[in-house]
Amino acid sequence: MFASQGRSAGLGLALASAFAFGGSGVAAKPLIEAGLDPLHVVWLRVAGAALVMLPVAWRHRDLLRRKPALLVGFGLLAVAGVQACYFASISRIPVGVALLIEYFAPALVLGWVRFVQRRPVTRAAALGVVLAVGGLSCVVQVWSGLSFDLVGLLLALAAACCQVGYFVLSDQGSDEAEQADPLGIIAYGLLIGALVLTVVARPWGMDWAILGGSADMDGSSVPAWLLLGWIVLIATVLAYVTGVISVRRLSPQVAGVVACLEAVVATVLAWVLLGEHLDAPQILGGALVLVGAFIAQSSTPKAPSSDPVAASGGDGAEVAVGGAGTGGTEGSGGRDEKELSAGRAAS
Repeated sequence: MFASQGRSAGLGLALASAFAFGGSGVAAKPLIEAGLDPLHVVWLRVAGAALVMLPVAWRHRDLLRRKPALLVGFGLLAVAGVQACYFASISRIPVGVALLIEYFAPALVLGWVRFVQRRPVTRAAALGVVLAVGGLSCVVQVWSGLSFDLVGLLLALAAACCQVGYFVLSDQGSDEAEQADPLGIIAYGLLIGALVLTVVARPWGMDWAILGGSADMDGSSVPAWLLLGWIVLIATVLAYVTGVISVRRLSPQVAGVVACLEAVVATVLAWVLLGEHLDAPQILGGALVLVGAFIAQSSTPKAPSSDPVAASGGDGAEVAVGGAGTGGTEGSGGRDEKELSAGRAAS
């Protein structure tokens, strides 16, 4: 009974996390169209969330000594890199398209495992890659001669590549008895990301007056500060925390299904609130991307051989397939939480 209640609570938290993350682009795009630079919006999001998570960072300050490389990698890739590229992409292409392209990351990770680490993957995982590639082709409508904004597409793909970098990095030390607490990694990743983005975005040149005005959301006027508050408190802090807690109560497979809803939520919200309509081939392509990503996420690669060189990679293949919010095996709570937090930084 208690186990069933725990899973129900975990499912509710995972759904809340997916909805929270899915609304980030919808809230950010009106601010960008109101005159804020995408990098400034990213800086506001990360810096605001870092301030909220500061007490958590202090509690886990030992991570600075134990896992400095992991924290820097999370800050540069999963926070600064993913979000900067994603927000820059939605300033040029529809929110739903940008996020669906980001969900191409599991296929890229499998490519890393197969061709760089030279580790075998399952046929089901390869099928997931094929479906994701085909779906991506429909989303960007390659038959129209790439009439989409090429820079926007490349930025979305760069966001997916940043996710790949973190998935590979996150395997470092995952087999240790004392694993890093994922909440601490999130907190320090936000702090490091905020420092990096401060140098890159140079917020002292931002037009702060925009935050005191309003932004247009498909004809409706919305206070800019309200949109920013949603991005920081709901789409970042609440989304990360609920996502990490939910994976403790759910199996990686269930968490992966729920994580895929993030792209659906973002697409539907962009359709309803921003008027960004997708045509039938793009909807079909988006469905194929999500199905392919889920298959890739839930298909465990073949066990590595006993060869010392192959074995030295740890369980990299299992982590890599983690995708946006899943991976590893049941019973590895800390590891699954890291993978979920990594995938959730995608949006």
